[in-house]
Amino acid sequence: MSSLIPFIVFGPLLAAIIAGLGNRAIGNVPAKLVTTVALFASCAMSWPIFLGFLAGTETATVVPVLDWVRSGAMEFDWALRVDTLTAVMLVVITSVSALVHLYSWGYMDEDPDQPRFFAYLSLFTFAMLMLVTADNLVQMFFGWEGVGLASYLLIGFWFRKPSANAAAIKAFVVNRVGDLGFMLGIFGTFLVFQTTSIPDILAAAPAMQGASHITFMGMRLDTMTILCLLLFIGAMGKSAQLGLHTWLPDAMEGPTPVSALIHAATMVTAGVFMVCRLSPMFEAAPVALGVVTFVGAATCLFAATVGTTQWDIKRVIAYSTCSQLGYMFFAAGVGAYGAAMFHLFTHAFFKALLFLGAGSVIHAMHHEQDMRFYGGLRKEIPITFWAMMAGTLAITGVGVYHLGLGFAGFFSKDAIIEVAYASGTEVGLFAFWVGVFAALLTSFYSWRLMFLTFWGKPRWVESEHIQHALHDSHGHGDHGDHHDAPAHEDGAHGADSHAHAHDDHGPHAASGDGTGGYHPHESPWVMLTPLVLLSIGAVAAGYVFKTAFLDTEAFWNGSIAYNEHLMHAMHEVPMLVKYAAFIVMVLGLLTAWYGYIKNTSFPAQVAAQLGPIYRFVYRKWMFDELYHYLFVVPAFWFGRVFWNKVDVGVIDRFGPDGAAWVVVKGAVVAKKVQSGYLYSYALVMLLGLVAAISWVIFA
Repeated sequence: MSSLIPFIVFGPLLAAIIAGLGNRAIGNVPAKLVTTVALFASCAMSWPIFLGFLAGTETATVVPVLDWVRSGAMEFDWALRVDTLTAVMLVVITSVSALVHLYSWGYMDEDPDQPRFFAYLSLFTFAMLMLVTADNLVQMFFGWEGVGLASYLLIGFWFRKPSANAAAIKAFVVNRVGDLGFMLGIFGTFLVFQTTSIPDILAAAPAMQGASHITFMGMRLDTMTILCLLLFIGAMGKSAQLGLHTWLPDAMEGPTPVSALIHAATMVTAGVFMVCRLSPMFEAAPVALGVVTFVGAATCLFAATVGTTQWDIKRVIAYSTCSQLGYMFFAAGVGAYGAAMFHLFTHAFFKALLFLGAGSVIHAMHHEQDMRFYGGLRKEIPITFWAMMAGTLAITGVGVYHLGLGFAGFFSKDAIIEVAYASGTEVGLFAFWVGVFAALLTSFYSWRLMFLTFWGKPRWVESEHIQHALHDSHGHGDHGDHHDAPAHEDGAHGADSHAHAHDDHGPHAASGDGTGGYHPHESPWVMLTPLVLLSIGAVAAGYVFKTAFLDTEAFWNGSIAYNEHLMHAMHEVPMLVKYAAFIVMVLGLLTAWYGYIKNTSFPAQVAAQLGPIYRFVYRKWMFDELYHYLFVVPAFWFGRVFWNKVDVGVIDRFGPDGAAWVVVKGAVVAKKVQSGYLYSYALVMLLGLVAAISWVIFA
């Protein structure tokens, strides 16, 4: 199968070049066709490799591409490494990307720049494939930065929207902060190990535990701890962990297929993959693992709380992604890298399903994203409803332990919670309790989304987007490009407006059935087919693959650090621990049902009672405001100072402006000499001749 690897990796790149350079010259359909076919071909070639590792018939292999760098002690080639860990990522990336390409045929059908969009999608996929097949840290960094560039292009795809430009720049800048840590970690790793080869580094890492120290600002610090913390900073940026997470919700400004691609299986999981790939290094740095566990648990809690208050359907799912990434990191932090990768695997299916399902809802509701203007959609768009129901059952972890049956998230998320408890460490127990509480919040905001969207009376008449659709349907104006228009996000749409939106005696009651005459439509088959296929993964991926990922060291075959004792202890935890996630899932479901079906005034009452706490959570823990005053305002102040005082006051004054001033003044003086009289010029010539003769005589 090794002969297929170059085609898997470089097929999307070739398609991106054809679609990008051909653009409108080749037209929409050829551009879409070449990129989509390339991705389905990569997907078709990736699954046999993964199944080969699953069956034990495949072994790790390295496919050389070309000689790359020879500079002193630094030598590395461009080579594609495929082992079990890579095989898992290959099927995740190519499967989700192929379905996103297909889905985009319908979602982006009205967009005038489709070739550019599909070229960006394929370029993104190529960069991600380069990252996961890297055989050395420099090649991984190449893919790492390529993913960052492609995400910038995709988030800012609708560059005529100022909000999309701002979101793209924010994602780019925040990721550069993390990338600085990643670069320093790579530099330090080369300094210590004298190589960038990942296999060589991982082979030497165990012997380095506690063996060397560096002195920094008078402190004696463990070398491996510093290296792993620097590398983890890179993972924090790419995987949106607490502190470097602020770009992730804003990335919703991109088209919905982009949200599915970035948030489900690719960019945001790069950090988790990197930590698992370098797991022997992290095993040699217990302090760094404790930091990974704590940051993961804190992110899990933070994002889950914010998700309970958001109204934009895509932002709820975005914060859900942030929270689920926290689960993956604290699983890796306690040493359960197999559980972390298992949740990455299952999460890809149900999160891509939820995002694409949300896109189908937005498509049906004329690009309205505010859930307060939904309601009663399960009868209008039944296929989308059942697909999102499958995704919701998966993310909330519905299943029964004694029967061994459940949806995808039941097996992977519950395993993480159990292994955190089984670790027995203080930070592990902290992660366990945080994970259980976050599971409660996950259930609440997931069912809240479902109830607001698909149940209750229609509230469509209150939506400006629906009014626009009705206006257009009567022959006034044109549809234009309104994909993913920003939802109503400001503080004015807090608890008070929620009360109006859900009170059955509120404004919409006067409009009869609340539909305003608008009839949502189910999405075309090119959008529904990916939903159906992803639903299969959301239902079955956990049950089918749980044994291989969690209990079979031979499956991983040395591609990650496997703690057999910990994985065995996971199965011996008390029964209450095993059922903890199920219990809180039911509590979250019942709370959401009571607040959004039974007593719709209850959420507004709770929000009013909580007051400043609710506003604090609704404002996303004020991180954006904090960073604005800590970094943005000082940066702009420094910019203005350097512009006015240094650039204009010094450089321009004594540089181009000063030179221009000298020329002008010189021209004024020269102008006076140019009188136009012949005797004046004769006098000047005579004086020049006298001066020349004098110089010759006296010299």
